[in-house]
Amino acid sequence: MSAALAAFLDAYSDALRRHLNSPTQASLGEGYELGRRALIEGISLLDLTENHYRVVQAAESSTADAKHAETALEFLLQTLAALDIATRGYIDGTRRAEQQRSRIDDLAGRDAFRTALVESLQDGFFVADARGTIIEVNSAFGALTGYGASELPFPLPHPWSTPEGPRYPDLGSEAQRFVIPVKHRDGRTVWLAVSTSAMVEPEKYEQIFVGTIRDVTAEHDAQARDQAASRLATAVGAATSVVEVLAVGLDELRRTVGAETAVVMVWPNRNTGPETYVSGAEGVPEGSVLDARARALLDRARRRPARSLFAIPEGIESSEGIVAPLGETGDAALWLRFAAPRAISAADWTLFSLLIGHLSLAVQRARNFDQARSTSLTLQRAMLGPIELPPRFSVHYEPALPPLEIGGDWYDVVPLRDGTIGVVVGDCVGRGLSAAVVMGQLRTAARALLLRGAGPAQLLAELDTVAGRIPGAMCTTVCAAVLDPVRGLVRYSSAGHMPPILADVGQPGRLLEGGRAVPLATFDTPRRPEATTALTPGSTLVLFTDGLVEQRGVDIDDSFAKISGVLADTAGKLPREVADAVLSRLRPAAGYDDDVAMVVYRQPPAPLRLEIPANPDQLSAMRKRLKAWLAAAAVPHDLASDLIAAANEACSNSIEHAYRNGGPVTRAISSTAELLGRATSAAAATTDPGLVELTAECDTQKVVILVADTGTWKPRSADPGPRGRGIDMMRALTEELEIDHSGLGTRVRMSVTLPAIKSPVANPLRGTNRQVSG
Repeated sequence: MSAALAAFLDAYSDALRRHLNSPTQASLGEGYELGRRALIEGISLLDLTENHYRVVQAAESSTADAKHAETALEFLLQTLAALDIATRGYIDGTRRAEQQRSRIDDLAGRDAFRTALVESLQDGFFVADARGTIIEVNSAFGALTGYGASELPFPLPHPWSTPEGPRYPDLGSEAQRFVIPVKHRDGRTVWLAVSTSAMVEPEKYEQIFVGTIRDVTAEHDAQARDQAASRLATAVGAATSVVEVLAVGLDELRRTVGAETAVVMVWPNRNTGPETYVSGAEGVPEGSVLDARARALLDRARRRPARSLFAIPEGIESSEGIVAPLGETGDAALWLRFAAPRAISAADWTLFSLLIGHLSLAVQRARNFDQARSTSLTLQRAMLGPIELPPRFSVHYEPALPPLEIGGDWYDVVPLRDGTIGVVVGDCVGRGLSAAVVMGQLRTAARALLLRGAGPAQLLAELDTVAGRIPGAMCTTVCAAVLDPVRGLVRYSSAGHMPPILADVGQPGRLLEGGRAVPLATFDTPRRPEATTALTPGSTLVLFTDGLVEQRGVDIDDSFAKISGVLADTAGKLPREVADAVLSRLRPAAGYDDDVAMVVYRQPPAPLRLEIPANPDQLSAMRKRLKAWLAAAAVPHDLASDLIAAANEACSNSIEHAYRNGGPVTRAISSTAELLGRATSAAAATTDPGLVELTAECDTQKVVILVADTGTWKPRSADPGPRGRGIDMMRALTEELEIDHSGLGTRVRMSVTLPAIKSPVANPLRGTNRQVSG
């Protein structure tokens, strides 16, 4: 027996005896420590057990205590507990080793199965490390991207990434799904649906990402086509004319297909040239947008069947643009020009055909709307009033319910056979189309009565009977007036209507409150009253409906005062400008909530007579005074400019040529009335030392300007050279030119007829406000 074994057995025997004599937890703990010592020193269990029984037998022989056996067994088990734990650990380790050996044997087969499974997937499969480097792919991945397993690994940025495409999302630790465009190795763009999951690599305990990719290019293209068609339809949906459709539609079409320029040519009829609409021509010189070749292509394209698109030039892979007919009427064609030649795929052709089809439908719808609206506007304007006014009139009409161009209010201006002018302004009860129907009947009846010679009071009396037979015409208010520009008088009568406002030159306006009675068809009136007021030269008369002056929260007298103030400041402006000033002064911030009709009339001003010293420095002052007089006479600005230029030329000729020898000249001249072609009076001897006399007069239709001097006539040179064109210019700027130099001095008489301004009824893009001036 070795010394170590003997020492251990002695220690065990002593500890066991102490436990038998006095069993405690401490003594049991001593036994457990002995078991650990036995495990460390390699004590045999047999030696330990044999020694235990010897000590127990010896103890039993010396005492008759029956509990010694149980106490000794408890001590032995405590000693063996440490040995038992070590034994179980060894057995478990052996079992695990066997399991690992079995798992290793299976790995080779499992790897082969995994590889076969991944390769059998129709979707592309990939594995990426935490840095985004692709470290494993299957053959389907290579087919979708053009980059296969033989080229692994693929670090960031991946070779299939597009610089202009979106960045990869932050994959994090959750499953992700997203769609991203990639550039295939052959150059085409492919849209891929990517699904990824994060996991931990079991051997290195590093995060990796496992995912699949699927080709969704067809679905993406279909969705893009639907979105593009929706955007185009939305863009042109609110357009109500061909011009508006093409203005917004071409921009949207060009951006969607990536074209640099979009051009549409429309042939309205056979007698005129094509109309051209261009989008994206910024910075392109005029004339280079559409050359002769492109025009010929568009002319040929419009004759093709609808939606028959073709590329230019034809027959090659890269195309400069697309040409197609627009619509089915054969009168329009579209050209899309690319910034650089490019290949057009089948998906592109499908997209182009879809968008051009939508644009064609929008153009056709706009044409139908234009035709219907033009017809509607023609009927509405025929109901409203004349589209051609006598000189010195301006009218404004604004319905309360757009897009209607008519409502319950109306105006009418009727030239009569005796040279007078009938004016009617009325307001039916209600708004909108129903009121417009009543208005149209009353306006027609009033015009017929004026043409039959009825005066204002008689007209309203007759309208009482008419209104009583028209449903909805009761309580209509009307103001009727007959203007006599020659005599300077206005006769008027009012059926419950707003009073006209008359303003003399430089004075505030005043209300014409005479001739007032009840509205139409309300009470039996034995005789409607009538009043007469003088129209002083240059005075301004305004007739209007209550929509102009009746505003919520505003005293109507304040509105009258505003109109009067405007008229005091606008005596030298055209009637159209007066109407604009009144509207600007009274218009509420939110606009009018009732129909507004207004007529502005300017009485011809007093004649203008100027005596101009024969000095060129005096011409500027002459032009300013003549310009102001022509504005007061309601001569349109363009015609006034011509007259001023002609008068300036006549005065310049007198200053330069008539007094070229200097000194006063005595001569006999006729009166101004004779020089203007009117009744003559006795000649009077006059001495005008170096003066030029300018006289301007106007009547209801004509403006006459006379320039006279007392100098000597200079005959026109046979070869005037670069000068000597004054008479030709005056003749070109006026309708009639008469030059009399038979006696001493020269008399130049120029005249023009004041035009009647027409309303632009053929413009479908006009707003609901109608304004006509004469």
